[in-house]
Amino acid sequence: MFTEVMVSVPNFIMLMIACFLAGFLDSIAGGGGLISLPAYTLTGMPMHLVYGCNKFSAAFGTTVATLRYWKHKMLDIHVGILAAVGAFFASALAAKVVLYLSDSTLKTMMLVILPIAGVITIVNKNMGGENLSDSFSNKKKVAFALLIGGFIGFYDGLVGPGTGTFALMAFCLIMKYDMRTASGNAKCLNLASNYAALVVFLIKGTVYLPIAIPAALFGIAGNFIGAGVAIKRGTKAIKLMLMVVIVLLFLKMASDVLF
Repeated sequence: MFTEVMVSVPNFIMLMIACFLAGFLDSIAGGGGLISLPAYTLTGMPMHLVYGCNKFSAAFGTTVATLRYWKHKMLDIHVGILAAVGAFFASALAAKVVLYLSDSTLKTMMLVILPIAGVITIVNKNMGGENLSDSFSNKKKVAFALLIGGFIGFYDGLVGPGTGTFALMAFCLIMKYDMRTASGNAKCLNLASNYAALVVFLIKGTVYLPIAIPAALFGIAGNFIGAGVAIKRGTKAIKLMLMVVIVLLFLKMASDVLF
């Protein structure tokens, strides 16, 4: 079925570099798909393989980043898992709601939401500066984790791009986590949707392993290094990457709506 898939050497090299950069960005502030998906598309691969291969590399890369945050105790595993559960069910619900909304309507909504997210990040200079999550009782943590997972999962089902970015912001602003722990929690949340989608793609046979495996290796390297930067540099590095992702998301949505 996939014997006719041909990717030139220059395109292959470009794709591997893109997957590394996507992993680096995604591990810090989310939004890696804004780099990897266009790169896959430029290779000329069929779109069903583009999505399958991208999810394959993203899933393994996210796993490595999550484990690195956990190793350095920059992840509240219980909160991350609860958020992942909420995201899983809300994403399924959103998949039904999205049928009633046009693609242009969803993207126009994002053109309003993204500048607000950017302003919130700039104005809240102390956002994610320190971990104040212990001020919440265990019951509140459970409730907020499920709610964040639900809202983020719903967004993921409706729109998709930037899921990890908004999860990071939610953990900082609502549950008062520091940037590094919030980023780790967001990775844990992303694991649920990544692997759920990957299983579907594998069953349908839309993962072309000769491309997906090396792409995953470069993505893993990017995630590993990116998580290290976030752990060592902390809030300042994550905030910078957060603004980069918000700008990239805005440009993408604007181009989709206008063109």
